[in-house]
Amino acid sequence: TGEAAVYAYARRLLRSNLERYLTAGDRIRVTVILPEGRSLAQRTSNAAFGIVEGLSLLGTTGVSQPLSAPGQLNAYREELQAKSRTFDELVFCIGENGLDLAQKMGISPDRQIKVANWIGPLLVEAGLQKLKSILLFGYHGKAIKLAGGIFHTHHHLADGRAEILTAHCASLGVPSSVVGEIFASGTTQEALERLRKLDADTNGDWVGRVYGSLAATIDRRARAYIQKHSNIKVEVGSILFDRQRQIIVKSDMGVQIVDRICS
Repeated sequence: TGEAAVYAYARRLLRSNLERYLTAGDRIRVTVILPEGRSLAQRTSNAAFGIVEGLSLLGTTGVSQPLSAPGQLNAYREELQAKSRTFDELVFCIGENGLDLAQKMGISPDRQIKVANWIGPLLVEAGLQKLKSILLFGYHGKAIKLAGGIFHTHHHLADGRAEILTAHCASLGVPSSVVGEIFASGTTQEALERLRKLDADTNGDWVGRVYGSLAATIDRRARAYIQKHSNIKVEVGSILFDRQRQIIVKSDMGVQIVDRICS
């Protein structure tokens, strides 16, 4: 939002501790200075929460959880920490349908982590837990945001799905008339069906090429995100499926991870 990251509880603490020194009618301006906050912030995962160029002032050891149910992120993080004590390769299920589909593919529920919209912070946690690899297993309409560097996927925060998909189509040479139709599509599923129609009309493989590019980009950007915010290298693979729970694409690393964890 551009405002200082001083949260409500911290503001109440400041007020209660300062008001006792004021008489009726007194007013003061309070400036909070955190020495070397910008450099210290580089040691944290604050950017994963949208807090940039400095530290946040919570007033407690709790974690701020905007745009999500109270305690949700902590619960997911605790589950990840627990499962990382048993497995060094885990599966992030993006979207409710991913849980059942992953199990049908032979992926044990013991390896699955439900992530909701908190993909960024949980990727960072995967790095902090020194996992070997993460498989991003998700509905393409949500997972596609990761290819654009959007790691908190709630639609109130950012969208960009049409722009991301259109950019990949254009860069790969999809006919301009079809690119325009894809950009104007109401949903990513509608855009996918338009690509499928193009394949049927031309005997081509535009779906494979475009979604292969998206999956490779998701892997690369997720790896970089973990490295940036945890200073740990974790391999990332991805598998995307459509509304009918049909697999659209598996990245190269996604195939390798599945082969290992399902063997």
